[in-house]
Amino acid sequence: MAKPNGAAASQPAAESRAQSFMRSALAILGETGRTDFTVLEVVERSKTSLRAFYQHFATKDELLLALVEKIMADATERWRADTEGVPSDEALRRLIERISAPAESSTQDSINRGLTYYNDHLFEARPMEFAKVLTPLHTLVVDILNRGIAEGTFRADLDVETDAAILMQTVLGALRLRDLGTGLNGIPIEGSNLFTFFLRGLTS
Repeated sequence: MAKPNGAAASQPAAESRAQSFMRSALAILGETGRTDFTVLEVVERSKTSLRAFYQHFATKDELLLALVEKIMADATERWRADTEGVPSDEALRRLIERISAPAESSTQDSINRGLTYYNDHLFEARPMEFAKVLTPLHTLVVDILNRGIAEGTFRADLDVETDAAILMQTVLGALRLRDLGTGLNGIPIEGSNLFTFFLRGLTS
């Protein structure tokens, strides 16, 4: 059996090291709900070295960007599986409720809170990279809207790409909307409220 060359053999190790840094950052985020930790904290948690870190990420921002991109890609893959094989309106309802669902643990709540604020930073400082992070989810929303048009459920005159972007970004703000609704009228704004709101515009 032929032995793998050096470059091929080192690739899985390199990916594993990068994943280790991301896991460490996620653990810190789950404990603190903050993204202002240092590279040194990540390195110490990973039991590696600063040199190893900078072989994979030029800055902490690049580490967090890679982490957010992976979280979004993995989540979108699950959401796509959840929304396949059902009518478009049901698919949209499921997607919105999955995205806006409350955290199942205090750790997940800390992660959600930290990443929500970090997403704001990405939007302001690195909009093109942030758009890349959101591309899988945007594609899923576009697919659901196009399916709805083909089924005759959604309006045929939708500007699908733009409407999908508006819908996606609004739903991603669901954590804030939940708190905002409680502050304004004592009732949280939940995924079901968002679905009803969007369905009016998509079907009227």
